[in-house]
Amino acid sequence: MDVKTRIQDVPVSGKVKKRTTSIVGLNLLLDGGFPEGTLIMIYGTPVAGVDLASKQFWKAEGGEEGTYLINEGDVEDGMTDTTDHHPEMYIPLMAGGRIVVDSLSTIIIKYGIDEALKFLRLTREVIKKRGANMLFVVYTGIHTPMEMTRIMRASDLVIEFKTDIHQAEIERTLAVHKIKDAAAPQRLLPFIITDKGIEASTTSRVV
Repeated sequence: MDVKTRIQDVPVSGKVKKRTTSIVGLNLLLDGGFPEGTLIMIYGTPVAGVDLASKQFWKAEGGEEGTYLINEGDVEDGMTDTTDHHPEMYIPLMAGGRIVVDSLSTIIIKYGIDEALKFLRLTREVIKKRGANMLFVVYTGIHTPMEMTRIMRASDLVIEFKTDIHQAEIERTLAVHKIKDAAAPQRLLPFIITDKGIEASTTSRVV
């Protein structure tokens, strides 16, 4: 199958186009959303909200086509089960501008860090040409510091989801640690998890 027929064309202009993150507060923090044609790493614990953020990005309002490739956990309606797929088989399955891989951690565990990084390199070439975005999930606490460093270096944007417990309260924040060719915001963005997903504050806290 020709990959070019699966990932939609996006007109090229002089100004960097951005795609909404589907989280209002994060859009504001990123000055409009994710730059098109970029790889976005989001990481945190399994209960930090990374799965919700990835689903919100995939199901953004406006009806834009997207692909959710899931290799662990429950496969929901519309998702593509890639449990038994080698990473090289992922790219031909990618349709639309909103692509999610849940998770890169599983690829690393099954196939090793070098195969995972090769997958990111190949995917970058495709999405950059097509103006798409790929968001991928990495779970903390299961990879070595060197593996985490190599993944971050291969990413265009790096966003951490944090959960801290203060006495009887749970405080959730996200931090944008890297934006390729731009300065990362020096602020934490508080958010809560509701029955509708992640709701982030439209005001952020200076680190």
